[in-house]
Amino acid sequence: MSYAIATPLPVNLNSCHSCHSSPISGGEVLEVPTHSISNYKWRLLIAYDGTNYAGWQYQASPPTVQCAIEKALTKITHLDRKELSVVGAGRTDTGVHAWGQVAHFFTPFNYDSLDEVHAAFNGLLPSDIRVREVSPASPQFHARFSAKGKIYRYSIYNSSFMDPFLRYHVYHSTYKLNAAVMAEAARYFTGKHDFTAFANAIRNDRVRDPIKTISRFDVTERGPLLELEVEGSGFLYRQVRNMVALLLQIGREAIPPDIVPEILETKNRRELAKYTKSTPPHGLSLVSVKYNEDHLKLPSGCPPVSLGRYHTIRTCKLPFY
Repeated sequence: MSYAIATPLPVNLNSCHSCHSSPISGGEVLEVPTHSISNYKWRLLIAYDGTNYAGWQYQASPPTVQCAIEKALTKITHLDRKELSVVGAGRTDTGVHAWGQVAHFFTPFNYDSLDEVHAAFNGLLPSDIRVREVSPASPQFHARFSAKGKIYRYSIYNSSFMDPFLRYHVYHSTYKLNAAVMAEAARYFTGKHDFTAFANAIRNDRVRDPIKTISRFDVTERGPLLELEVEGSGFLYRQVRNMVALLLQIGREAIPPDIVPEILETKNRRELAKYTKSTPPHGLSLVSVKYNEDHLKLPSGCPPVSLGRYHTIRTCKLPFY
C-alpha cells in the first residue's frame, strides 16, 4: 500500500509542524525530543486488550502495546523508532486494558489523507489492539504532559460464578458486596489529598508529587456487574487498584467506610497493607485522557481527522461466514 506524501509546509507555528519545545499549561516550556522544524506531529487514540501484553511502555521483551504500535508505524512510514518518538499518555501495567489511550509521534512529511494510514495501522496491528482515531496534532500537544486528567474504570463481577465471556476483563468476587457502602467510602477519596498511602511500595520513593485531585469516584451496579469509575488529575503507581482493593474490603463489610480518611492521613503504604493488597490488573481499563481544548485544536495545512472508514459494496456478493 502506498501513501501520498506532501512536500513539507513552510514554517508556521499554527501549522502541523512540531517544535523543539512546546508550551504547556501554566506557561511552562516542555522540552521534547529534538526534531527538524519541518517535522509533523500526529495524535493516536488507541484501544487494546492488555491480556497478552506487559503493559504499554516500550521494552524489548516481553511484548508491550507500544512495541506493537511502533512496529506497525515503522512499516507504514519506513522510519525507525527513534525518528518516530512515540509517547503515550499513560504507562498502563501488565494486563491492564484501555479504550482511550492517547499517543503522539512524528514524521518528516505530511499526509494528504489519514484514512489510508488509519487502515494500514489496523491491518498491521494484532487483533487485540486497534487505533480508533488518527489526527494531526498541534506543536504544543504532548500526549503525556498536556493531559489534565484521566478516567479509569475497574469492573467487578459479583456472583457465585464467573461469566466466562468476561473472565479476562472483569475481576470476580464471590463475596456479596454492599455497593451502597462502597459508594459511601469512595466519596472520601474525592478532593485533593496526599495519596502516598495508596502508591505501590516499590515505586513510592520515585513519586515526585503525591498530591492528586479526584473529581469523582462512582460506584454503579448493573446486575452482577459492579463498575467503579474514577476521574482525577493524575494517579500514582497502582493507586487505582489499591483504592479499589480497599473498597472491596469495605464492600464485604469487613471494615467501615471511614477507614479511608484514616489511611489517607497516615501517608504510609504499610497502613493500607494491614487491610488489603492490590487488586489484579485485568479488571482495570483506561477509559479516557482529558486535555485542554487549546491543545486539541487542529493545525492548518494538515489532513482532517480519520475515524476509520467503512467498506462499500458496489456489486452484490455472496456473504461469507
